[in-house]
Amino acid sequence: MTAAVCRAATIALNGLEGAAVQVEAAVSQQLPGMAIIGLPDAALAEAKLRVRLATAQADLPLTNRFLTVNLAPAALPKQGSGFDLAIALASLAASGQLPGSDDVHERLAATAHIGELGLDGGLRRPDGLLGAVVAAQRLGFTRVMVPASCAAEAALVSGMTVVAPETLAQAVDWYRGVPMQTHPAASAAARLPGAPGDARTQDPGDALDMVDVVGQPEAVEAMIVAAAGRHHLSLIGPPGAGKTLLATRLPSILPDLSDAASIEASSIASLGSGAALTRLVRRPPFESPHHTASAAAIIGGGTGNVIRPGAVTRACHGVLFLDEAAEFAPKVLDALRQPLESGVIEIHRARMRATLPARVQLILAANPCPCGKLGSAETSLECECPPMQRRRYLARISGPLADRIDLRLTVRRVSSLLLQDAQPARPNSAELRVRVVEARARAAHRLTGTPWAVNADVPGRWLRGPELRLPRTETVVLDRALSRGGITLRGYDRALKVAWTIADLDGMERPGRHEVARALMLRNGVAA
Repeated sequence: MTAAVCRAATIALNGLEGAAVQVEAAVSQQLPGMAIIGLPDAALAEAKLRVRLATAQADLPLTNRFLTVNLAPAALPKQGSGFDLAIALASLAASGQLPGSDDVHERLAATAHIGELGLDGGLRRPDGLLGAVVAAQRLGFTRVMVPASCAAEAALVSGMTVVAPETLAQAVDWYRGVPMQTHPAASAAARLPGAPGDARTQDPGDALDMVDVVGQPEAVEAMIVAAAGRHHLSLIGPPGAGKTLLATRLPSILPDLSDAASIEASSIASLGSGAALTRLVRRPPFESPHHTASAAAIIGGGTGNVIRPGAVTRACHGVLFLDEAAEFAPKVLDALRQPLESGVIEIHRARMRATLPARVQLILAANPCPCGKLGSAETSLECECPPMQRRRYLARISGPLADRIDLRLTVRRVSSLLLQDAQPARPNSAELRVRVVEARARAAHRLTGTPWAVNADVPGRWLRGPELRLPRTETVVLDRALSRGGITLRGYDRALKVAWTIADLDGMERPGRHEVARALMLRNGVAA
């Protein structure tokens, strides 16, 4: 005869998507043992050993009969060690270590339990805890139980009550009625930009400032346009021209993340971070993978049922910088074409599928040729590359990918004479950020009532529609370029987006002929 089934709720995290899982435990009249079923991975299958030893160390022995633990729904693959706490509590309830009242059973089923067990009965932070708590909230949970070491991280999710025991014994005592301090959602002060205590908030990149850029006023202005509209940008120029300098300073002029973007960026940061977050990520992230990175490293992937986010997801709501872009494998670069359009990455496996966010601002930097001397103003520098090698080099960046780049900037080396001359005062990143924030505010006001907030996200059909259509007299330069095959329809739409961004920076209601022409010039490759 089998005893009653006891249940405890937890969250199965697949990428950033979560599903509610009911951990069912029941004792049966068989030889002593324990089995976990419901498509567990190797780490989860080992939970039975952690649970048995941890409960024994906490003086909460399990039944000496056969214990069956089912993870429902059984067809959903489960991975990771975050199920340990729910498995232990359901098993203890089935073993008679928890009160059998209806109130206890309701709390077990209505609380999302997320935590890994140590052999001494202590609770540890599992990977992706913040993402699991966010998923729990979306699924309708209002209370989570997590290890005490990550109570502050879980409390970052508004509207969620956090129960944070240090050990399994304390978790059992809470269900037995022993009072335990709960942690309400973090206050608004905890979400202010620049709040201390989070390594991602106190990023070393905060010390980088656009004032470091010398003798490149056109390039700086192009970076402002890119930041204001969240446009993709390519930088072509010889070594030492300042391409990396410009790209690494772009995040310093970007606005702080919105609440929704901050939660998503923080959830991504919690995956694989190891340490608990104490503050939301408020500054746009910056990722710069090496040119030898594989497609899986950039896009995301993994083995079996384990899917890890790639650089394009870790840079979500921020900047993905590919330095020496022409040195990346063409298949790696072409893998970015779809996420640049959709803003998401879909990773398919035989038994599962994961959707990861990938709303990034792409910055490419490359030399004009393998030797880097092509087009140099210095007479002493002559390109040594054969013509065929030159063509093949930049052709590694395919036409479809290049067509998705809004701004193309040719960067020149700064002359020594210019460095010696007296330079006017250059604006710093804080001053430039004010311009960017004001431009984005104008765009957001214009786009009120739409699903978009920045110009880069607005579809071309809407820009060409009755709402925002520009007169033919203003778009004549674009119309001519389209008719002659100089740009594609995608390029036409992207040039319109840039024209609207330029108008927002200049405080104009609508772009005129000058703004449209400048947008086309920036798209075709302006020299700085």
